[in-house]
Parts: sequence; C-alpha cells; structure tokens
Amino acid sequence: MNTPALAIERLSKTFPGGLQALNQISLEVQRGDFFALLGPNGAGKSTTIGIVTSLVSKSAGKVRIFGIDIDEDFPAARAVVGVVPQELNFNMFESTLNIVVTQAGYYGIGRKVAMERAEHYLRLLSLWDKRHEIARSLSGGMKRRLLVARALVHRPRLLILDEPTAGVDLELRHSMWHFLRRLNREEGVSIILTTHYLEEAEELCQHLAIIDRGHIVHHGTVSEATQRMEQQYFLVETEQPLPAALADSGLQRQAKSNCSLEIVLDREQSLQDILAPLTAAGVRVTGIRPVRNRLEQFFLSLTQPNTEQLDEGASKVPAPQAPVVAGD
Repeated sequence: MNTPALAIERLSKTFPGGLQALNQISLEVQRGDFFALLGPNGAGKSTTIGIVTSLVSKSAGKVRIFGIDIDEDFPAARAVVGVVPQELNFNMFESTLNIVVTQAGYYGIGRKVAMERAEHYLRLLSLWDKRHEIARSLSGGMKRRLLVARALVHRPRLLILDEPTAGVDLELRHSMWHFLRRLNREEGVSIILTTHYLEEAEELCQHLAIIDRGHIVHHGTVSEATQRMEQQYFLVETEQPLPAALADSGLQRQAKSNCSLEIVLDREQSLQDILAPLTAAGVRVTGIRPVRNRLEQFFLSLTQPNTEQLDEGASKVPAPQAPVVAGD
C-alpha cells in the first residue's frame, strides 16, 4: 500500500535536434494525492505526461505507475490511468454517449457495463440529457466535461488532467472543482493536475512540483509553498475617501480609487498592524480581499520566461486508439 501512484526517476528527454525538454527529473505522487504539476509554457509538463502515457518516448529514466514499470508492462500500467487532454480529441460527429461507451471498449469492458458506467459519469457531469446529441453541438464547457467522463469510464486509479478548465467560465470551473474533490476524497482516485490557473492548484491540491526548463525547481506541499512568500497583497475598500496624509505614510502602494488602496503585508506583520493608521484616522474599512494569489507569487519567484524552448511532441494527449485489455 506504500507504493506511489506515480514514481518518476531521473527522467530525461532530448528531442531530435538537441532540444532537452527534461533533465533527470524525479518525483513521486502518493496514492490518494491531489498533485499539481506546474510550470511555464515549454517547461516540460506535457512532455512528462506524454512519456507517462507512452505518447512520447523517453531518452532515459524510469516511470512506474502503482509499481508497474511502463517499459516492462505498459498495457497493465496504462489500464489504471485516465487522461483528460488539453485538446478536444474525440469525433465531433459522434454522440456523447457513444464517445464514452467506445472508450470503454478500448479497455475490454463489455457493452452492458460500459453503458452503465457511461450513464453514471454523464449524470454526475450533468451531460445525461445530452447523451444523444453529437459532440459538435455541445458547448465548450460540456465538451470539457465529456473529456472527463471518457477518461473515467474504465475506473482509473490515477487521473491526469492537462489544463481541464482552460477557457471555461467561472461557474463551470467551480462545478468541476467540486466534482474532482469528490472523486479524490470519496473514491480515492489519485489526481495529477496541470494548470495555468494557479488559484486552482492552491484550492485543490495537497502537493505540487514546479518544473522549469526541464528541471524540478520545487517539490513539496502547497501550504509550504505559500507560507514561504515574504509578502502578501490585499485590496482594501473604505467607506470614505482616504485622507491625503495616508498617501504619504507608506501605507498606500497603489490607489485604485479614492476609496480603495492596495497594501503589502510582510510575513512578520498582521493586517491589524497595517490597518492601524486607517483606524487612527477614523477611516472605516468596508472590505478586504487578496489581490495576488500566493502560489502565483511563489511560482513566479522560481521560474523565468522562456520564449525559445517549446514543449514539443506532447501538447496533444489523445485517447488510446488500440484495445487495452484491463479486465472489468
């Protein structure tokens, strides 16, 4: 039971032409974890996912999924993994129900069981009413949910989500968060999430790894990462305009309007300390909210823009196109 859901050891990938996408990275994702794999564009996230799912060949290193070496028995390893890719890679002219049921067939699941599971997940993801509609007619958010239903139909123990909420509205994003939390906590599915919405990673994940230019630059808990930030930023709304004297006191970092300001809170300071000048001046505070995500600040402190290196060969993670016998 101590075997990690995913163990990557000294994994490297060099593409033809000499581009090194991964340089001996090592990390573990424990069973039952909700894990964020973060990094700027071109950092190596999609290459890592591509290797785990066999869409990209590795140059060196080991990958084990629940203890199964992908080089020794890839069909068995792949059978316990579900993948939600960035791209919409299903047949747009096939019905919603058929897309999920057909996916089950790749894993040797009989039609009766496949239909039961398809109904289960389509209902959970509020797609059952659209089961007979072709995928092309679905909204963008529905298509994203269809990718999730398809990835879950064979009941994977490890689910890989590659930018699952990209381009969807806020309401759908929060609905997806609720579903994924339930999947992780109640069904024990281990989840790996890649996302550019860092508030999503902070909200959902327990552990994270940050990859930059093919190297792991941080690996630990999300709470440790956010606690390491020296400063936090808050927007303070007030009932009346700020006295001119406060603008010269160092309190006001950036005025948003006559009745708001952005403040910087150092690690050793409390909000009460920072707001004391407002209280002393008789200014009533009507609202306080963070304006910069702490994980985002930490992420930016460890990574740097990279316009040259492209994460080649794995930005599109298709569904398996050949049968994988996995048992029912």
